[in-house]
Amino acid sequence: MTDSLAGGAATPLSMRAAANLTSAAVRAARQVLTELERGRRIDAAVLRGAMESAFGASDTAGVWNWKTAYDVCEAATVLFLRKFGPAMRAKAGSTAAMLPMLAKIASCLPTHTRRSEDSQALQQFSTPIPLGLAACAAAGITPADRVLEPSAGTGLLAIFAELTGGALVLNELAEARAELLDHLFAGVKVTRFDAAQIDDHLDVSVAPSVVLMNPPFSALANVDRRMADAALRHIASALARLCGGGRLVAIAGASFAPDNPTWRDAFVRLQERGRVVFSAAVDGTVYAKHGTQTDTRLLVIDKLPAADPTAFPTSPGMAADVATLLGWVNLHVPSRLPVATPSEIVFIGRPRMSRSVSALAPCISSTSRDAAPVGAELIYETVEWSPPEGARLTDALYEEYGLQSICIPGSCAHPTKLVQSAAMVTAQVTENVFDTPTGRFLLVPQGARLIGIYDSQVTFGQSRVLLVWTRLIMPNGRSIVLERQPGADTAGYAGLEDQVDNHWGELFKAAALSTFLAVGTELGAGSDTNSNDSAIIQALRHGASDSLNQTGQQVVRRSLNIQPTLTVRPGFPVRVVVNRDLILTPYGG
Repeated sequence: MTDSLAGGAATPLSMRAAANLTSAAVRAARQVLTELERGRRIDAAVLRGAMESAFGASDTAGVWNWKTAYDVCEAATVLFLRKFGPAMRAKAGSTAAMLPMLAKIASCLPTHTRRSEDSQALQQFSTPIPLGLAACAAAGITPADRVLEPSAGTGLLAIFAELTGGALVLNELAEARAELLDHLFAGVKVTRFDAAQIDDHLDVSVAPSVVLMNPPFSALANVDRRMADAALRHIASALARLCGGGRLVAIAGASFAPDNPTWRDAFVRLQERGRVVFSAAVDGTVYAKHGTQTDTRLLVIDKLPAADPTAFPTSPGMAADVATLLGWVNLHVPSRLPVATPSEIVFIGRPRMSRSVSALAPCISSTSRDAAPVGAELIYETVEWSPPEGARLTDALYEEYGLQSICIPGSCAHPTKLVQSAAMVTAQVTENVFDTPTGRFLLVPQGARLIGIYDSQVTFGQSRVLLVWTRLIMPNGRSIVLERQPGADTAGYAGLEDQVDNHWGELFKAAALSTFLAVGTELGAGSDTNSNDSAIIQALRHGASDSLNQTGQQVVRRSLNIQPTLTVRPGFPVRVVVNRDLILTPYGG
């Protein structure tokens, strides 16, 4: 846990200290709530007074910063909506009539003018409450829904789902915000996973029927550079977790659209699992209070494969305000699909088998423990595998997986794509690296770790291991993507060459065994002229000779197919060949 509330350098905090900071933030939020109830505008003076009263110190002491103060205002908004939201809904009578009420609340809150390192790196721009209302209207949430918000932030989207009666599933990676959510939504367990892999991390029993999300547009956890496909990763993982027939509503960058040629192929792949039913952009002035004016887009995806993945609904265009967007939502977003909620969760495990077992027995369920297991013979053939011609590493950390040693006749391809981890290699920086122009600024300190990928497909005659570096991890935990910089030895040659084992011993033993069997074949064959042996004995002798000869040839052939083993011993010196501009900030520890 780190002191992310103060937004400065990450310093370890005890659980008690972190809880005290969060409690102070909640006390400040309740003071701001009192001012909102009075209809008073929350200017810098009012907010500073609430923060100093709750934290017992000013921002100059480093106990809190203004990004924390803005989170406090958003927490106060959540408390206000929980208290007065039902009455506002009843008085308004419609979603459109609530917009002026929410706009009045938003006008009382301060404009975000300052950011912390965490907020900048994670792109922590909370959802404006008018836009949150429009997103919730597009989701069509009912009390029967289970609503997942993978990047819950301070709860400005979750509170609208709560007002509709939906059961909440909240996740937030930033520790300070997650702690705040624990206080604001006391009955909800807040997880702290990377939302870009939310489907991989959530418990198998969590099956949401609605996903509300406002993911980072171009930022990923622990990646120190802009990632254009960040929103796509978040949406794809959340869509994978969504129940069949469920609905996903996402707020993304305006350029992330099906009609944008850059993203068309990505949306085609998404529509193989869920169809896009609505897409419209909204002007960036909607986010003015939150310190940015980036144009955004509202996407609605239903978890039902599209009949034609290449066909998309026509976008109504760019809305000038949330009222226009809400009108489009009411006009163009279709009704919800029936949700296929599974009655039970089936766990799929790998069957246990001994090395000599040729039949697999099915797992015995609790309802059929007394029934005799039924075995099915597994018929397969062994094959001698060799890498495809010209096959080399791709840019991914995962390579396509397929059976190599056996072939099952009549088998069908797996319904989903199977992958395996690429061969990974690590190294440690042993010397400090300084900037090129002056040589005074430390860029990469001693002790930093390099993560790379090496080519495990070795061919005959090969003596060097080819590798590329993909990531640099600093001692402070900061990660830098190296984009496959080549690895080289101290002389600058590509790859590493240390120890090569061509397995000559195995080949010589196979040749000796083959020679022995060949001699036995010749002796066994002999001459049948003037032989008194019966025809059966002669046939047996000739058959045994042929079998021995074939066995000897197969032994030699298998030994010839043993590829060389390349070994690079621990501590072997390596280099990183930088073949493109690499801009690094001075290391601050």
